[in-house]
Amino acid sequence: MQPEKFYYDNKIVRDFGIATVIWGIIGMTVGLIIAIQLYHPAANMGNQYTSFGRIRPLHTNAVIFAFVGNAIFMGVYYSLQRLLKARMFSDALSKIHFWGWQIIIISAVITLPLGITTSHEYAELEWPIDIAITVIWVVFGINMFGTIFKRRERHLYVAIWFYIATFVTVAVLHIVNSLELPISTWKSYYLFAGVQDALVQWWYGHNAVAFFLTTPYLGMMYYFLPKMANRPIYSYKLSILHFWALIFIYIWAGPHHLLYTTLPGWAQSLGVAFSIMLIAPSWGGMINGLLTLRGAWDKVRDDAVLKFMVVGITAYGMATFEGPMLALKQVNAIGHFTDWIIAHVHVGALGWNGFLTFAILYWLIPRIYKTELYSKKLASFHFWIGTLGILFYAVPMYWAGFTQGLMWKEFTAEGMLKYPNFLETTLRIIPMHVLRSVGGTFYLSGVIIMAYNLTRTMLQGKLVANEAAEAMPLAPEFTEEKGAHWHRTLERRPIQLMVLALLVILVGTFVELMPTLTISSNIPTIASVKPYSPLELQGRDLYIREGCVGCHSQTVRPFRSETERYGEYSKAGEFVYDHPFLWGSKRTGPDLARIGGKYGNAWHYNHLMDPRLMSPGSIMPNYDWLISQTLDTTTTASKINAMRKLGVPYGPGYENIANRDLDKQAKGIADNLAKDHIKVKSTKEIVAIIAYLQRLGMDIKANKTATPNN
Repeated sequence: MQPEKFYYDNKIVRDFGIATVIWGIIGMTVGLIIAIQLYHPAANMGNQYTSFGRIRPLHTNAVIFAFVGNAIFMGVYYSLQRLLKARMFSDALSKIHFWGWQIIIISAVITLPLGITTSHEYAELEWPIDIAITVIWVVFGINMFGTIFKRRERHLYVAIWFYIATFVTVAVLHIVNSLELPISTWKSYYLFAGVQDALVQWWYGHNAVAFFLTTPYLGMMYYFLPKMANRPIYSYKLSILHFWALIFIYIWAGPHHLLYTTLPGWAQSLGVAFSIMLIAPSWGGMINGLLTLRGAWDKVRDDAVLKFMVVGITAYGMATFEGPMLALKQVNAIGHFTDWIIAHVHVGALGWNGFLTFAILYWLIPRIYKTELYSKKLASFHFWIGTLGILFYAVPMYWAGFTQGLMWKEFTAEGMLKYPNFLETTLRIIPMHVLRSVGGTFYLSGVIIMAYNLTRTMLQGKLVANEAAEAMPLAPEFTEEKGAHWHRTLERRPIQLMVLALLVILVGTFVELMPTLTISSNIPTIASVKPYSPLELQGRDLYIREGCVGCHSQTVRPFRSETERYGEYSKAGEFVYDHPFLWGSKRTGPDLARIGGKYGNAWHYNHLMDPRLMSPGSIMPNYDWLISQTLDTTTTASKINAMRKLGVPYGPGYENIANRDLDKQAKGIADNLAKDHIKVKSTKEIVAIIAYLQRLGMDIKANKTATPNN
């Protein structure tokens, strides 16, 4: 049998690498802009399209799906070909995958600043883009499995296990979390509401971190780290345990984002239990990575690439220890909704994803260009300024988070809230936000330096677009060697491996999701809770458009500190008509679940026009465009129709007269504002959003019965 000659496709690797760097700079620049807005709100330049609420999801999508996504495909396309000793299945599919993914990212860049968003965290893109993501993900899967089927290496290395698990799990997550009812080209409502929607979202949100930001990077760690260190992976058996335990346990942990909410207690407890168990496989992977460097630590001292890898893997270990700790109810009670979570997330994003990406780029680009890295000194400088950036980012955010959590809960000796005004906490942590933006500037500077270094490297070399290789074809007959590990059999059967991985992740999915989605007793209803009026429904959609949920929560947890500050704790039945739920994940501003009736219409008008008029020192941006923009009431009928299909009890034919009720309520608010010498037309958007804000919590207040005095 003669060896077969073939060529690796380095051009697709190069393309994804360039896209990684470009989108990394763009995504991090947007992140720096919103970081500055948190202490200097005028940094949005009075522009609705660059306000915090609209471009925060642009930052998260650009970093997760553009920067990290392109880096994943770069690493997978490079390593997969070499591990399988085969060119990618189809050059045409590779190109469709690359350009399709870039078009999806560009569509996010256009739609999110326009306020076209679903509000689901990490899944804000509307339904046409969701369909495009599904198509391109399938293209990627066909290309990957087509390559596996034509491989010249029988056994699948551990990195490929992680790639396969990533593909099938992300497909399941994306499809289930994108179950929406379209009502126009760029607008939809989620099929699930309230508690059910929250569970589906955080089942997706946590596992997007698990199976997009973690498992493919673990696969790349298992391939690139041994190459960089010129050492075999530390333990084959540990890698087996790491893989199966990780994908089985991770899928259960999502409910820890919803502790102390109205999610059923059994689901919260499952989330906590599996989050704690997650430490074991996560640290097993970290240990397997770091011990691969045994005997090679002298190289780490001099090699910036290995420095990036070591700090990245260490950051992974830190983040995967802290995550389960934050899932403990006692810790979560203090940390949730604070900047502590921001620090935790960015240790993983900047350290694990960022530094591993930089290491792979520095190692890979010179090899496909057959040259040396332009400047090792610049790479070393990038490492140190990047590390400094992480410290300047994370440490102030931890400090700010601890400050927020403790100040929100502190009582005086007389039993009164010590800091009843939420703004007191906001003003106290502004110096920490300034330092955070300094850290972001350092980190971004390092990425720009890397871009220069890699550009000069490419200019001094020449891309080997088609790299010659040869390997023996697979023998038609195969006999398993005696004494081989049982897992070796599975490693040469990709379809069985994929199906087994799918079954493993579906166990937790069904156990956690199905009871809440199908058993009505998990979501008790409240008779006084009524559907939103047409004007309130329009106002709610404006609230979503402006990204208000990025700064304000809408759920009061059952703590004395929260009920004293906000009012009665939240009930599951309050949210049965909320498509989507808007509980939020961060309190940059106070909770709004009970804001209805607390202030007059004039207060809300002035607060939206210029928040500092009503709350001196506020970091909320002006929303003065709401005063000048006319509410689009042509969509009212389709929205009422869609809500009825989703189970909201609007009467038959109500969509035909809904705008009549809308106009009547809007006129009432405008007339009320006129009494305070505020002249505004009832047709303006600000009237609708005031109507929505004034509705929040009113149904529960209406449910109150008189309590006799003793």
